[in-house]
Amino acid sequence: MQIEDYCREIESYLCQKNDGHLIRVVGPSFELVSGWAARGLPLKIACRGIDRYFERYYRKGPRRRPVRIDFCEADVLDAFDEWRHAVGFTASSAGGAPDAEAAPDANADRRRPSLPAHLERVVLRLTAARAKGGVGQECDDVIDRVARELDAARADARGVRGAARRALLDRLTVLDAELLHTARAALDDATRLALTREAEDELSGFRDRMAPAAFVRSREAAVDRLVRERLGLPALAFK
Repeated sequence: MQIEDYCREIESYLCQKNDGHLIRVVGPSFELVSGWAARGLPLKIACRGIDRYFERYYRKGPRRRPVRIDFCEADVLDAFDEWRHAVGFTASSAGGAPDAEAAPDANADRRRPSLPAHLERVVLRLTAARAKGGVGQECDDVIDRVARELDAARADARGVRGAARRALLDRLTVLDAELLHTARAALDDATRLALTREAEDELSGFRDRMAPAAFVRSREAAVDRLVRERLGLPALAFK
């Protein structure tokens, strides 16, 4: 997608979120959005960041004025960082220098929930995914078993230290891989192909800068992210 087309798509999406009120992406706003496109920020991820801003805006009560795209910048960059982490994308995998947002976040540990809180949220989301249905009996069975195991682990998570904590974290990684493997296997061929194409489209802004092996790894991670999104599955691993 050309930069001008990318900016027009963002403008159109912002108009939709503003209930039809057109706020043009021009001048400094155009430079801002052009920078997103130049960095390979997927359009879908940018829209997700815009959604986050509007969700907070709506919670404040009746809107008083249309939202400019500049107001959404922080949420868009947060969504981009989360996407890059989810697909395993790093500066080294793309053969380029890291940008400012790729640097380690000194506040990451402070923002991250505790292990017990993580387990509680995971169990709730697994239960919701199971109730939603549509993932197949084999995947339902795995969800049930994983949810029971994690629910039992919650009682001990607050006090685990040292080797016991590392063992629990390793177990979460194993369960996460098992759940994703089962979920992907339950998809039909057409859905798997569609998700693979969507993952490749998300990574298109980086593909020319990535070694083939790195691209394959990131594509598989992107497919995993899309499977989670499609089925409402949480990330079990705690990092």
